[in-house]
Amino acid sequence: MRMRRTSRLFAPAIAALAALSLTACEDGTGTKDEGASAPASSTATTTPDKPTTGATTPAGDTPAGQATATPRQDDAREDNAPKTSAPAPETRVLCNGSNTKVTAQPVPRPLNHMLITVTNTGSKTCDLTYYPVLRFDEMQWVPQAAKETQPQAVTTLAPGESGYAGVLLAAADGSGDGGTTAKKLTVAFQGSTPNSDGGASATPSLPAEGVYYDSSLTVTYWQRSSEDALAW
Repeated sequence: MRMRRTSRLFAPAIAALAALSLTACEDGTGTKDEGASAPASSTATTTPDKPTTGATTPAGDTPAGQATATPRQDDAREDNAPKTSAPAPETRVLCNGSNTKVTAQPVPRPLNHMLITVTNTGSKTCDLTYYPVLRFDEMQWVPQAAKETQPQAVTTLAPGESGYAGVLLAAADGSGDGGTTAKKLTVAFQGSTPNSDGGASATPSLPAEGVYYDSSLTVTYWQRSSEDALAW
């Protein structure tokens, strides 16, 4: 009676162990195979109708929003244009007694006037600045220039060209004083600033009988034409 009761108590446990043993035998590991676990994430696949990242753009097609690099036309024109060097700046000097020929000649009209002519004998363009500074014989004063004869620009002489100045020797109405006859004339040139030294002076010849002048002695600024020089 005791053995039969014990058998009934262990029967369920034995059945459970048997089921477990059978399961272990099915996969040979002693552990039931529950099947492969699902991956945490899947790799994205490329669909046929969408281009993959990094796909090569066919030749001749430009992606939207991306400019195509082309050579600059301005650069091409600059490269093709002939390169020319800038002309050298013109060298100009002051006109004075060293690079000009100076003459002084009394004229019949206007009355009591004389014309001074300066011709550029040098190889460079020269400037006749302001007006001539005249000195007859050993006179101790300097004739003034008629302000209204000042030109708009400096009188410039290319090689071979001439400039002019008119000289009023004496008042036509006899109002001048200290009149005398001069046998010698010195023409001085001004520099780039008024009354500055412009270089060598000139001593043009006067008529043998000399030139009469008085306190009315006045000169014009250098002019481009003899007509302008004698118009005053």
